[in-house]
Amino acid sequence: MKKNLVIPFFGVLALFLFFSCVKDTDFDQAEEITLTPVVELDLIFFNLEAGDFYDETTNTEILTVRDTTEIRFLDDTEIQESLVQADFFFRFTNSIPRTFDVDFEFLNEENQLTYFTSTSVNQGASSNPIVTEFEQTVAGEDITRLTMADRVVVSVTIPSSDASLEGLLNLKSKTTYFLEITDRE
Repeated sequence: MKKNLVIPFFGVLALFLFFSCVKDTDFDQAEEITLTPVVELDLIFFNLEAGDFYDETTNTEILTVRDTTEIRFLDDTEIQESLVQADFFFRFTNSIPRTFDVDFEFLNEENQLTYFTSTSVNQGASSNPIVTEFEQTVAGEDITRLTMADRVVVSVTIPSSDASLEGLLNLKSKTTYFLEITDRE
């Protein structure tokens, strides 16, 4: 006598799975979910030649070179409310035989300073470019000031320059933004 036990077996298994999956599930926890994405973006890059620090027409030094970059990522209100930390990474490669002071001024629409940081770049040589790395972490109250900025002004200052100066100053940078997104009502 053959008995077919397949149908009762799958019926009991389905009943067991149905009740075990739902028994202790708290669906109210779905509202308490927090997402923590990490976003990496390029920030600033440039290549400055030694000749950018000397005006051959007037034979005068140009001791400071400035560049402005818009930072549109911080314009969004949701991003501003969710941003908890920003890590800046700057990598300079210098083959100019001079040190440099570099200022990063974060400005708002009214041209007011909201955040500031600076670093020095080590002296290089044409035959031996020197790499200088600078990292800056922004968190806490500084993050609020940073999110009010819509552009960053980079000022590169050289102590002295002349027509015979040779080499390049290269900057590559990125920013890592740490966000915490929660359900807001």
